[in-house]
Amino acid sequence: MSEWAGVSGSGIGAGAGAGVGVMAPPAKDAAGFAYQRCRWCGTPSFRRLLCPVCASSDLETERSTGPGIVVQSRVVHRGTGAARNEALVRFPEDFVVPCRIVGTAPHLVWVGAGVRPARGTVVGSAVGEVLFELCDDATDDARW
Repeated sequence: MSEWAGVSGSGIGAGAGAGVGVMAPPAKDAAGFAYQRCRWCGTPSFRRLLCPVCASSDLETERSTGPGIVVQSRVVHRGTGAARNEALVRFPEDFVVPCRIVGTAPHLVWVGAGVRPARGTVVGSAVGEVLFELCDDATDDARW
């Protein structure tokens, strides 16, 4: 008989009543960017069903403390007639998010630029697409 025979499957990795691998919806008054942290090893990740380090499904939703920093940026012309920017953004909690930078010309996004979640709706964006915009340090004071 297996060592798991007497264990109910509903308690494994379910974590605090949340669905397995499902991010909780953001609170209306909460600022920042939602990501997941593994309750077993503490590894932060974004949009994962399992922890990339220990493969646990016990993930909890947290909010990032600050603006993200662009670590890779490129201009892409495929799929649409217009050029767009695709980037990788690293957050202070040490996770990386693939995204699209909007609100500025694609060729004007530089590595090291601070970004925040895009405000409002963006015409032409796909459902579930992660969108950021450049922070204006003079008016944002690096807060969301």
